[in-house]
Amino acid sequence: MAFRLSTGLRNALMGAGLKGLLNGGFMEIYSGYQPDSADMIETSGAVLLAVISSTSGTSATDGLQFGTAASGVLPIAASPVWSGAVLVDGVAGWFRFHGSGGIVHGSNGTAVRFDGAVGVSGADLNLSHTSLTQASTLTVTAFNITEPAS
Repeated sequence: MAFRLSTGLRNALMGAGLKGLLNGGFMEIYSGYQPDSADMIETSGAVLLAVISSTSGTSATDGLQFGTAASGVLPIAASPVWSGAVLVDGVAGWFRFHGSGGIVHGSNGTAVRFDGAVGVSGADLNLSHTSLTQASTLTVTAFNITEPAS
């Protein structure tokens, strides 16, 4: 028999557990290649292109918010908007999401964070375009984390 989670358990894991760890966090968008693990240092040659927050800032009060989990999916909150100023020109390749404990750079096995690929479709974070221009505003309109049923 297969190991399966109920929708209620999936929503509880995403809503109470994961949402609590991630609300108030920040997303950094990088050029280059994603590290093999979210515990690893940002890859050599990766350039920080943008920091996504709720007010395009990086103070503790600017942290991102997630919405209500349903069917095992934790979406971004409808408000405030997830956005950030692009720091330098570059092509987005991957992101690192830092949880409510704040931004922690470098190798770290205790920081609450996760990484993902950036693209225009089929990626962990889909943007309308990956070529970013300095001083423009990058807005994330959709981002979901899914807890599989099995």
